[in-house]
Amino acid sequence: MRTKVAALVVLIIALAVVIVLISLRAYYVAVSLLIGVLLVGHRELWSLATKRRLPPFDERVRGNMGRSVRNGFIFLVLALALLMLPFSTAMVERPDTAHLLGALLVLGGAAYLLSYLFYDRAEPHLGERRLRMLKVFLAVAVVSLAVCILSVFLHNALSGLLHIEEPVFFVIAVFVAPAAFVVGLVGSVVVLILGLLRRG
Repeated sequence: MRTKVAALVVLIIALAVVIVLISLRAYYVAVSLLIGVLLVGHRELWSLATKRRLPPFDERVRGNMGRSVRNGFIFLVLALALLMLPFSTAMVERPDTAHLLGALLVLGGAAYLLSYLFYDRAEPHLGERRLRMLKVFLAVAVVSLAVCILSVFLHNALSGLLHIEEPVFFVIAVFVAPAAFVVGLVGSVVVLILGLLRRG
């Protein structure tokens, strides 16, 4: 009963916020919030639509949801931190706040959804070897993203200090780090999909 009440409260609050956003003509953010709520509540909404009742809420589901919420929150914090970097260095003069906020809402919901699918369906079927592969691919993606951002700042700093076009960090930021990021991301997605498709 408490789960049904909590789901109803979240839905009512989301609809109220959407109405306020529409009245402020922030249509992009309103649509993004709705999509984010649908992604976060995919399990409950699907069960209500197909079985007319909420899905069971046992210890395993509670654990999966808790870890997914944690991952979604960490993703949003990191995304906000990365977005603040260019603004703090005046690289972006006029940020489109509505588009950034909308993208964050959708991506936060997607991070929750992927985390839930991983903990609920992929993790038990991956096995120790594939789980290690997934962690390696994710580490490559995260490290390459950090290296790319660091290389951009180092390239700009050295070019400004030495008054020459610094080539090493430029090549890393434009070619090496993005290529490594794509490899890490594609590898992670492939391993995750294999885990989702594999039958227990």
